[in-house]
Amino acid sequence: MPWPAIVAASFAYLLLLFAIAWWADRRADAGRSVIASPYVYALSLAVYCTTWTFYGSVGRAASLGIGFLPIYLGPTLLMLLGPLVLRKILRIAKAQRITSIADFLASRYGRSQGLGGLVALTAVIGVTPYIALQLKAVAVSFDVLWGTDPSGTTGGLTLPVVLDNAFYVAIVMAAFAIMFGTRHIDAAEHHEGMVAAIAFESVVKLVAFLAVGAIVVWGLHDGPTELFAKAAEHPEIRALFTSAPALADGSWLTMTILSMAAVLCLPRQFQVTVIENVDERHLTRALWLFPLYMLLINLFVLPVAVAGLMRFPDHAVDPDMFVVALPLAAGDGWLALLAFIGGLSAATGMIVVEAIALSTMVCNDIVMPLLLRARSARLERLHDLSPLLLTVRRVAIVAILLLGYLYFRIAGSAYALSAIGLISFTAVAQFAPALVGGVYWAGATRRGALAGLSAGILTWVYTLLLPGFARSGWLPAAFIDDGPWGVALLRPYALFGLDGMDPLTHALFWSMLLNIGLYVVVSLLDRPGLGERAQATAFVEVFQHRDTPLPAGAWRGKATVGDLQRIVARFLGPQRAEAAFAQFARRTGLPLEPDRRAGAELVRFAERLLAGAIGAASARVALASAVEGGEVSYPELMRMLDETSHVIEYSRQLEHKTAELERASAALRAANERLKELDRLKDEFLSTVTHELRTPLTSIRALTEVLHDNPDIELEQRQEFLGLVITESERLTRLINQVLDMAKIEAGEIDWQVAPMDLGAALEQAAAATARLFHERGIALEVVVPHGLPPVRGDHDRLVQVAVNLLSNAAKFTPAGGRATLSVTADGDALRVAVTDSGPGIAPEHQAIVFERFRQVGDTMTDKPQGTGLGLAICKRIVEHLGGRIWVDSTPGGGATFAFTVPLAEADVEATQ
Repeated sequence: MPWPAIVAASFAYLLLLFAIAWWADRRADAGRSVIASPYVYALSLAVYCTTWTFYGSVGRAASLGIGFLPIYLGPTLLMLLGPLVLRKILRIAKAQRITSIADFLASRYGRSQGLGGLVALTAVIGVTPYIALQLKAVAVSFDVLWGTDPSGTTGGLTLPVVLDNAFYVAIVMAAFAIMFGTRHIDAAEHHEGMVAAIAFESVVKLVAFLAVGAIVVWGLHDGPTELFAKAAEHPEIRALFTSAPALADGSWLTMTILSMAAVLCLPRQFQVTVIENVDERHLTRALWLFPLYMLLINLFVLPVAVAGLMRFPDHAVDPDMFVVALPLAAGDGWLALLAFIGGLSAATGMIVVEAIALSTMVCNDIVMPLLLRARSARLERLHDLSPLLLTVRRVAIVAILLLGYLYFRIAGSAYALSAIGLISFTAVAQFAPALVGGVYWAGATRRGALAGLSAGILTWVYTLLLPGFARSGWLPAAFIDDGPWGVALLRPYALFGLDGMDPLTHALFWSMLLNIGLYVVVSLLDRPGLGERAQATAFVEVFQHRDTPLPAGAWRGKATVGDLQRIVARFLGPQRAEAAFAQFARRTGLPLEPDRRAGAELVRFAERLLAGAIGAASARVALASAVEGGEVSYPELMRMLDETSHVIEYSRQLEHKTAELERASAALRAANERLKELDRLKDEFLSTVTHELRTPLTSIRALTEVLHDNPDIELEQRQEFLGLVITESERLTRLINQVLDMAKIEAGEIDWQVAPMDLGAALEQAAAATARLFHERGIALEVVVPHGLPPVRGDHDRLVQVAVNLLSNAAKFTPAGGRATLSVTADGDALRVAVTDSGPGIAPEHQAIVFERFRQVGDTMTDKPQGTGLGLAICKRIVEHLGGRIWVDSTPGGGATFAFTVPLAEADVEATQ
């Protein structure tokens, strides 16, 4: 394809990105954010899918089959842990106004400038190969599309710098990053235009790759079945359909771990995932949308790789370039151009976000600490440092992209695209122990993080970065084969004699062993300072921490309100500083008089404003060193933080005690209500019992007086009166026995006789004891007790008592002419006894309380309770003591069924054994 058409299409696409970013920024300025959408947020996360995905995955699949999958399994696994890890990191970043991953780690470990600078420097060095990867992909795909290098095997280095399209892509991307990434000094603010453009790019590269895949599968072939059938005819291609190539080098687990760490620790991923997040709730949607995106963009990786191997045998074309070469071979130049635009989109998205994230880290964690410590006279005269800070970031963007281009020219031809990416992944993975440990382990210290990170980075440089230069000819080849100075134990691919691993796994093993080992050991032996402990608490307990205002007088520094306003204005600019302090005054209602001594809350507010602009560590130095006339010294700041931490801890303890008191008060209120209820029930019980006792006593007294006053009464009538006296005496005895039984049960004084027994015999005894009662009331009683029932484990007398109580209730509430049934059935490892009546039933609201003491639902016919209300409560205690349960099933007007279970004796023996 003619190069003018390629260049025109490329610049048209880049201009479209500029237009989208400009439009999004204008919308944001008007208060109508484009990025306040979970879908835009999820698409921005797809910046993870760079040219490595677009081109390199096909190249890797062409040699390893499914070996390209671990790069995407890692992020998917991390998304499963998103609610635990990512949500906590998001909350911390918002609370601390974090500007980058370097700022996050520096802030966590006592706002350490040294640690922040180390992370920033490592990120720049480690990500440089990844930026070079993007430039290489653009250069090579351009050469393939133009036709100057159809095979794509020269590494895109066929042209001098002035004619190299990768050089101009780097320049354009620098301009884009400067225009939409450094508009404001506050790096904690959102880059709306950049995020909108990245989300659009994610759609473009997905559509482009799916289009190429669809044409390859259904255009060049008759569907996936025919494609893979033809591929299976080639033994070397058929091997890719098995797991052998992917697992042969042992790097599957290594790449999964690296990709999981990279999606969290890559500066660009941290930027879009954490810094650019506008709503924590968007993460919930992204947890499944992001893995879905990766599934879709990798859907045709293996088919494209297989088709390329068949179309270009004997490595006639670099497999990394199959995505562009296949459409060209099919004569579809426009599809090839679309594929190139998709690759360009994947590259530009990564380059822009990475450049912005790295420039922020360079400015806040490397340049600013040096400027603040320099105390130059020229710097002191500047009342507004915001233009200087923006210039530093813009220069850093240009320098970073030129550094990436330089690496591409020097060492870019030594590795395939995926290999270059893995070098960067291993570098940023060194941040993972300090990052994850810092948000979950309060005992982790700054010295531990510095020791572990330093050891891990030096190991990465020695085992991966330097061998890359040796393979490019910039170091002697003997460095790899024989080790430095000929010391075999120091060979970078077989360090200390550990041989047999692939270089990536070898580097990850040694770097993480030293990193994690020193991180843990040094932290355990270290004693952190007060400020570091305060930050550790704020990070680890972020979900429990509340930013409560400090009491008056807690800050004992000498800084005035005017001092703080001047220092914030120097770094944020006068207008933004004035607006921020005015908003603070409206929110707190505190007067901001310039000569008034600043309180702790205002100092903390000023520090957070500065942290958003220059990072947490530099904000500390700025406050400590730049306030004139009322210097806020470092020890004073440390005392402030210590007092803040004590106040927070005291507040937390107070909240905990308040919660305990509230729970205790609620329990006391519940107990009081229960006592009131029991007192009411006791009164009702006494009233009921006295009524029930008085009734038979009155009858007995009246009848005996009649017999006493009329000695000549007829014999038949005398016998009738004596029978009534006996009946009322038995009733009186039952009432007294129930009260005594409940008292004994409550006191634990029942003499239980638990043993294997015949439940049928006990039930027949109970039925015989209550037969006269049913007969007198005209109620038909049916007893269904099968013969040969297995023995149960129970107390014979007590079970007879339970059955008698239930049968007596049935007789009491069943109207004349009704029916009652006593039945026994098997119920698993128990026997189920049921007493069913045809009475008026029990309302649903009463069924849950009928087994409580003193509870009576009354005779629904007369609404007058009968008995003491203890019978069913006694039944419940007896049944539960024997290991069974008791319940009632009833519907109003449909009778009631009281049932209980008794465990079988055999089941009890088996359970004991």
